[in-house]
Amino acid sequence: MKALTFGLTLVRHGETQYNKEGLLQGQLIDAPLSESGLQQAEAAGCYLKHVLFSNVFVSDMLRARQTAETIMKHNTSCLGLQAVWDPLLKEKSFGTAEGRRVQDLREMAKAAGQNFLDFTPPEGETQEQVKERVKEFVEKMLQKIGAEHWQDRGVEETSPPVPAETSPVEGTADDGVRGVPVHALVVTHGALMRVALRFFVDELHCSVPPGSSKEHVFSLSPNTGLCRFIITVRKEEHTFKLSGIRCVFVHREDHVQQ
Repeated sequence: MKALTFGLTLVRHGETQYNKEGLLQGQLIDAPLSESGLQQAEAAGCYLKHVLFSNVFVSDMLRARQTAETIMKHNTSCLGLQAVWDPLLKEKSFGTAEGRRVQDLREMAKAAGQNFLDFTPPEGETQEQVKERVKEFVEKMLQKIGAEHWQDRGVEETSPPVPAETSPVEGTADDGVRGVPVHALVVTHGALMRVALRFFVDELHCSVPPGSSKEHVFSLSPNTGLCRFIITVRKEEHTFKLSGIRCVFVHREDHVQQ
């Protein structure tokens, strides 16, 4: 049976002034990157400049678009690519809490007797609603990548879906995707990434990187933090179905520590 294997790199946007001040942005506040955020995006772009990308998907919010444009500017494989601005990748809506302190949201959750990460403020999105957006985006991405690359890149499987990494994770920018010609860059937001990672692990049975705890995997990624996955799809009639997913690394921030 034929299969197509591709890389997926998730990137959180760079810092905004709201991030710096500990304020919630959500969807209504479309803030630009701060000076530090622009520097983080530049650092991410330089770090990833030799990594091959075949597709780019980006939240349509300004902070994510600025981050993606900066990364693409440094990467020669992105010169002929058209980024897809997708509202499904927007940040979680925090409803009436947007513009307020993160600490305020913690206190609202405590007053309601709920866990902070699971709490939904008035008029905000529930975790389940965000997960449905993630699922819809993943499905769209699989179909687009399958349609564009299957004919040239689909190969007969000679090993199980998403085989174990043949080379160790060395802390290099191309870990997991060396020799992988199909690779999607996705630039999005912290709360959405956290929901996506939980969905990947709990429902798609994605492996957790060696040495990583679920607590770390499900934590908030730092600004321009990187997560990478290897995904395998198979074609069933006229649609593409996920057959395996493996995590290479999560929340990498080497580029902003250099």
